[in-house]
Amino acid sequence: MFDRVAELTVRRPGIVLVVASVLVAAMSIVGVGAFGKLVGGGFDDPDSQSTRASRVIDEKFGGEANLVLLVSSRAQRVTDPEVEQDGTQLVAELRKETELSNVVSYFDTHSDSLLARDGLSAMVLAHVKGDESTREQHAQDIIDAYAGQYEGLTVRAGGGTAVGAELSEQVLQDLLLAEVIAVPVTLLLLLIVFGGVVAALLPLAIGTVAVAGTFAELALLGSVTDVSVFSINLTTALGLGLGIDYALLMISRFREQLALGTSVADAVRTTVHTAGRTVVFSAGTVAVALTALLVFPQYFLRSFAYAGVGVVVIAAVGTLFVMPALLMLLGHRINSGRLPWPKADRHRRRAPFWGRLAGTVMRRPVLISVPVLAVLLLAAAPLLGVTFGTPDERVLPEDAASRQVSTALQADFEGDDEAAVQVVVDGAVGDEALDAYAEKLSLLNGVVRVEAATGTYEQGSSGAPGPTSEALNRPDAQRVTVIGAAPPKSDSAQSLVRVVRDVDAPAGAKEVLVGGGDAELLDTKESIASRLPIAAGLVAVTTFILLFLFTGSIVQPIRALALNMISLAAAIGAMTWIFQDGHLSSVLGFTAQPMDTSMTVLLFCIAFGLSMDYEVFVTSRIKELHDAGESTEAAVVHGLGHTGRIVSAAACLLAVGFFAFATAKVSFMQMFGLGSGLAILIDAIAVRGVLLPAAMRLLGRTAWYAPGPLRKFHRRFGISESAPHAAAPTRESEFATRTS
Repeated sequence: MFDRVAELTVRRPGIVLVVASVLVAAMSIVGVGAFGKLVGGGFDDPDSQSTRASRVIDEKFGGEANLVLLVSSRAQRVTDPEVEQDGTQLVAELRKETELSNVVSYFDTHSDSLLARDGLSAMVLAHVKGDESTREQHAQDIIDAYAGQYEGLTVRAGGGTAVGAELSEQVLQDLLLAEVIAVPVTLLLLLIVFGGVVAALLPLAIGTVAVAGTFAELALLGSVTDVSVFSINLTTALGLGLGIDYALLMISRFREQLALGTSVADAVRTTVHTAGRTVVFSAGTVAVALTALLVFPQYFLRSFAYAGVGVVVIAAVGTLFVMPALLMLLGHRINSGRLPWPKADRHRRRAPFWGRLAGTVMRRPVLISVPVLAVLLLAAAPLLGVTFGTPDERVLPEDAASRQVSTALQADFEGDDEAAVQVVVDGAVGDEALDAYAEKLSLLNGVVRVEAATGTYEQGSSGAPGPTSEALNRPDAQRVTVIGAAPPKSDSAQSLVRVVRDVDAPAGAKEVLVGGGDAELLDTKESIASRLPIAAGLVAVTTFILLFLFTGSIVQPIRALALNMISLAAAIGAMTWIFQDGHLSSVLGFTAQPMDTSMTVLLFCIAFGLSMDYEVFVTSRIKELHDAGESTEAAVVHGLGHTGRIVSAAACLLAVGFFAFATAKVSFMQMFGLGSGLAILIDAIAVRGVLLPAAMRLLGRTAWYAPGPLRKFHRRFGISESAPHAAAPTRESEFATRTS
């Protein structure tokens, strides 16, 4: 395959670039439609009990409340006749909206639960119709029409759909700001790394191909399945980053060949066979890590697999075809546009730094590696107290309107109706049985009241007809609403869900489904936790197999997995210390809360994949030199001398794109950006620079061990990085000798 690709790009570079340009133009046209097809949400398991309960409520009871309008008057209590008249008019207008159902308010029920303790504000609850792709837009339309000043009232919007709509809008704004910061900084760093304008622009070409192609992929997938809008973040950051990584590897190898006096055509051939092979294999390891996200049922996580695998594959294909064609046409002009400060021999003087560092580490592996390992384990220590949650209004800044409403509901009202536990009883249950069931629920610790078709129940009182009784009863199902005193998403609120689920079903019931916001949180955590071992096992096994095929050793994959887990634990532990424990909250402007379950899983997979990316970069050169006859120690020193600068530069460039998300106002985007960037730098510097050479020195000859049958298997089916001609390894060996 690599022979054919090399010959195609050497003999027909113009045709390759014309075809690539046409494809990029077509993908860009299709990709523009992605923004209109991607949706918010996707954090819930579609087969969980809470999701099934929500579907039944939508189908049979008009939907549960997901929009809250908090109504107040500047000068009067809402119980005053003038305010009540305006409130009644507002409710009448809302009931005319075709996107709303189950509109319930204080103004027509006079329920104390919908009136603030101080009487200065009241709630209007409603269900916004639609699926994930339309609900937030419908909610935004309602908010635009009614929020602000309405007659003599002040109306503010909150609830799940309002939070979702505001979150989606804020994410797009954060993404734009991050790109505005990251792109020029990345371009400046590219100029510094390559020392020339022409070479610095080539990685942007690969990044453009990757991003355009992935947007087209997401647009097509968004037409047939739900794809999260948050996948855009990964597409842009990873597309640009991998484009830079792969192009940097190819350009560096091409320059090395030219420096050896090789012709341009032969330099391109060697680059395709060596760096091109590494790019393809590296892309495979990253794609495998991201494919593990497909085992989770939440389309929020699955969307990142769609985007991540797509951008990795397209970046690799673009690098394998477009980059050699560009290098063939440019030839020695790759060094055109030199900046004034680089000198011709600067690369040779700088590259051995990583080799000298590796040599120092290998002379004293324990003395040098133990302090580094201790620091990483200290950074990982906060994981001992980690807790997990799902996104809510607290991920938004404190001045966000929907968050302010949620805060007011928790502080000023007796129980939050919008955050209630929703119980659906399937079957024709008699009034007596339902009455006994509702009364039993009302006696549970932490319950403020229970609303059922037979009445409203509070601890210490008998049932009385409820204001919403007609919305709670159907011939084949009944709905019971349990309002608790605990704050939403708290441990107490989740415990209440468990207790409600443990209560015996009423006589005659076929099934009892318990839903609501806290039930969704509980189900999401259990859903992810149950599939996490499968995802981790898939990543570990496939990575082990790929690295074995590449190195021919069973020790190298184990060493790589162990070091990667240490660096990942350190990065995620640091994020726990910041975002859960609240350190740096005043600087970054977020509210401390449990670690986002889905985003932590995503961070792990992304960081793991990129760590393996750099693992392959370094190990491929070490293996190449070792196969050429060098000892393990010499291969590590010379291999890091060649690749250390590439890996460190690529890591810094990729980290910039992720660190730019620290400017976001959505806290889980800050966590993802900072965590990914930190994991990349830890791996490229601490692991590749110190722990890898120390481990190789301590392992010695066993670093390349494999049982006899596996050695035979590898000789037949294994993958290796080698030049197409026998002379190439000798040139590489000469180059290693001169630069070291």
